[in-house]
Amino acid sequence: MKERFLRAARGERTDRPPVWLMRQAGRYLPEYRDIRADYTFREAISTPDVAEEISLQPWERYRVDGVVMYSDILVALEPLDLEYHIESGVGPVVEEPIEEPRDVPEGQAPVSESLDYVGELLERLHDRVGDEAAVIGFAGGPFTLASYAVAGKPSRSHVPVRGFRAKHPDAFANLLETFADVVGEFLQYQVAHGADVVQLFDTYAGLLGPDDYEEFILPVHQRILETVDVPTIVFVRNMAGRLEQLRESGADVIGLDWTVDIEEARETLGDVPVQGNLDPSYLLGDPDFVAERTRELIQRAGDAGHILNLGHGVDRRTDPLAVEAFVRTAKSIER
Repeated sequence: MKERFLRAARGERTDRPPVWLMRQAGRYLPEYRDIRADYTFREAISTPDVAEEISLQPWERYRVDGVVMYSDILVALEPLDLEYHIESGVGPVVEEPIEEPRDVPEGQAPVSESLDYVGELLERLHDRVGDEAAVIGFAGGPFTLASYAVAGKPSRSHVPVRGFRAKHPDAFANLLETFADVVGEFLQYQVAHGADVVQLFDTYAGLLGPDDYEEFILPVHQRILETVDVPTIVFVRNMAGRLEQLRESGADVIGLDWTVDIEEARETLGDVPVQGNLDPSYLLGDPDFVAERTRELIQRAGDAGHILNLGHGVDRRTDPLAVEAFVRTAKSIER
């Protein structure tokens, strides 16, 4: 239910940990594959009635405590007139990558015009679930968006954007600021249209060293998050040993990937609520294994301020019965 989720996000004790999953609507669900047979990915995310149906599929199946809107982090490129498409076998491809300082976008269209379909989707979800679940919005973080915009496609090493930082540090900072402007406006727009909680996915920013993270990433995260009036979650991978930097972002909840020991995170972060962090590959095991690992994680996380989730998204090969075991185990816990 919504109140359970919001109380945990405030660090309060709850009767059980609220539970949802990153990428909880997706290819592991047969009903998702059925509806996607009729729509391209971009058609599905930009058509509110289709995106509503997809967003609600895992809620109707599992009754998770959070319903995350079905969208994509790259929609934040649209107000900047950065065109992209999804290429089979490759992923998202930005059609005119940012290669030189002169390519950094100047100015943007209003989010309310470019991304109005997101607002309509959130209104639909808010009306549909009411107080039964928190409606979760999200946006990609500046570094992650910059990685796609500079490389032009998914980059395993993210050397293109890191090289851009090395060759053009001022332009790199300007690019992050440009994305921060869009993302901040986008998250505020989501709240205005029904999001109860928002998550900032700067998934790849942990690839920067601590000094570069301090210089380039923290200021833009702080600027984005301080403008949002609902509980906020920040998620960055590869931050084991650097959780203090995540805390300094000002997010209400710190999302943890599966490489972070949750007891150490509790010790480091104190009273700051945490989200996560079961290894997504565990859900490739049988339901009994999933249930056992889920119980262990909940016990180690402690009583207050823990939102149960995976340490990243649901793998497409996951059996829905494993997800059911994960959610059912969370709901069986009594505090």
